[in-house]
Parts: sequence; structure tokens; C-alpha cells
Amino acid sequence: MNFMFYFLLALTTVLAVTASPGQPVLDINGDIISDGSYYVIPLNYGTKGGGLTLTPRGDNLCPLFIGQIISEVNRGIPVKFSNWRSKVQFVPQSENLNIEMDVKAKFCVRSTYWWVTAAESHFRKLFVTAGPKPELGEDTSKSFFQIKKTGVLVNIYTVAFCSKDNGCSDVGIFMDEHGIRRLALGSMPLPVMFMKATVEKTSSKNMYILSE
Repeated sequence: MNFMFYFLLALTTVLAVTASPGQPVLDINGDIISDGSYYVIPLNYGTKGGGLTLTPRGDNLCPLFIGQIISEVNRGIPVKFSNWRSKVQFVPQSENLNIEMDVKAKFCVRSTYWWVTAAESHFRKLFVTAGPKPELGEDTSKSFFQIKKTGVLVNIYTVAFCSKDNGCSDVGIFMDEHGIRRLALGSMPLPVMFMKATVEKTSSKNMYILSE
């Protein structure tokens, strides 16, 4: 009787751990991220550039790529997280989710969700671009990213693109021939922190496109 009791207790514990969602992502102050907008700040803020923005490629305004501002004092455009499967009330670590640039204006007549797309062949890189809201029936696997703990500090993370077949690839910064910093796969992972953006800070002055 005692053996069966302890066996069932252990089994229940294992199932509970297995079914439990990932740990919550924390912002720069150690607060749990649940909703709202957050600036993506490099760990070495000031020496590794500023926040994120939108940037074209060459002479074509569209599509827009996700880039990094060189200015170390500019937090750029904040992001929002959505569509994680566990449906917990916080943004979970290491779970597929969508990331969107939080801008009121829509450029290229589309939303600004993160997607992965192939670049010109001579780059041999996969870049992060701004694309439409992921919908059922589309290849949404190219729009899923994960926030992963680095193990350095409690609120330092990296972003990874996680496909269905090839596992996860770190998102880092790639400097193109024009000196534009772009988010790309396969580059050195970029450790970041998340800083909550207030209504006052997300004004139109941050809603610009970084040009070449």
C-alpha cells in the first residue's frame, strides 16, 4: 500500500513537471513580462549599438528588414510578443512565439511581424524581415522565435529562430556592405535585455526607418 502510494505520488510529480510551461521571461528590472511593449537592449549597451528598427535593402523600400540602430543612446522601436502555445499569462522561455515591431504606422502595406527569409545568394544568410501577421494556412514555421536564457544573469536572453525540422538557430547581428546592422541567423548570438516601454516613450519620434 505504501509502495503504491509513493509510486503514484512520484508519477504525479513527474507528470506535473513535464506538463508545466516554461519559466517566464523577465525584464531588465526582474519583473515578469506578460504583455505590453519592450525595447530590446543589447547586454553591452553603448558598445554594441542601440535598439532595433526597420531598414530597407538597397534601393527598394520593401520588404523591410529588422535592423539595429548604431547610436548607443537610441532604444529604437519596441517589440510585442504573442501566440505562444501554452497560453500561460506570461511570456515563456524556450517556447515558440511571434514577435512584432510595435509601430502604429504600417510600412509596405503589411504588419511588422518577424519572419525569416533568404537573402541574396552572395550573403548566404537568412535575415529577419518584417512581414504579415501569421495566419492559419501559411508557412507560419518561418515566423516562430524563442527567447532563451543565457545563464549569465537572471534577465539576460538571446533570441533564436526555431524551425520544425532543423532545431534552433541563434539570431545575431550581421553588418552588410553598407554598414547596416541587420538581424540574421547563424551570426554570433546577441545577448539582450528587455526594457518596458511606456506610452510616452513609444511616440512617433521612434517610428522611423533606418536607411542606407
